[in-house]
Amino acid sequence: MLARHMSNVVQIQNVVKTGSRAASALVSGEPKQPSIKTDVPGPKSKKLLEELNSINQSGAVQLFADYNKSVGNYLVDVDGNEFLDAFTQISSLPLGYNNPEMLKVFNDESKLKALVNRPALGIFPGDYWPGKLKSVLLDVSPGLPNVTTMMCGSCSNENAYKAMFITYRKHQRGENVDFSELENTSCMINKPPGSPHLSLLSFHGGFHGRTLATLATTHSKAIHKLDIPSLDWPIARFPVYKYPLEENERENKAEDDRCLAQVEDLIETYNKKGVPVAGIVVEPIQSEGGDNEASPYFFSTITKNS
Repeated sequence: MLARHMSNVVQIQNVVKTGSRAASALVSGEPKQPSIKTDVPGPKSKKLLEELNSINQSGAVQLFADYNKSVGNYLVDVDGNEFLDAFTQISSLPLGYNNPEMLKVFNDESKLKALVNRPALGIFPGDYWPGKLKSVLLDVSPGLPNVTTMMCGSCSNENAYKAMFITYRKHQRGENVDFSELENTSCMINKPPGSPHLSLLSFHGGFHGRTLATLATTHSKAIHKLDIPSLDWPIARFPVYKYPLEENERENKAEDDRCLAQVEDLIETYNKKGVPVAGIVVEPIQSEGGDNEASPYFFSTITKNS
């Protein structure tokens, strides 16, 4: 498994050996170019991996990083190898390693205390919180007036799914309706009416997370889903276009219409099965499932009809 996961690092190593031209450093202290001094993983990484394997399932570990030495676009491992990092922790470090402006944030004691004293459930926020949401998130919001903060992508999607189900049921029942005794008791044993038979429609190739509900809507790679029980929810085809787009407008419009027709058919089928579709989950630009992106026409039609 380790050999399989090393493909990205080996590719970078091969690029270095063929003498690729390095870009000029944008961050102070950044290496001028990649430098591979040992096998990858090196002896120190292998020793640490052996230690980690004794206490933790670590088949995905490729190497051990030295985050004190990593800087800018370069990841340095414990063996001193310097990699030009095109991975950036699944794009979660777009500003690079040890970005000086990011490090300055935690030189501010008030920001450090906000991190150390994170309020459980968010029920006792600090006085800075409303202003922070406005200045950091709503300032870049595409016109959406509200925000809910979560800790990661999977839990964000999980809570979005819950919100869709709650909203769907709210529309069915109306406002300010008390839950019945049967709803209160049946939900505790995962039975209707308290736990209703509802579904979410998702698309082939989409990735939404690895937790149970998000995994039910994830259809990018089998390795994520094998051996995991899931939910019988509808899965529609996501458009796959012919390129160049300007030369294949008719074919791509037909592809949109085929996918949209399948969405309608699946919604009707699941409604008849007694598992109504409460919402549609879509990854606008599929990444892990392939570089697929749908047209404005596709999305506007779904929005209009859902």
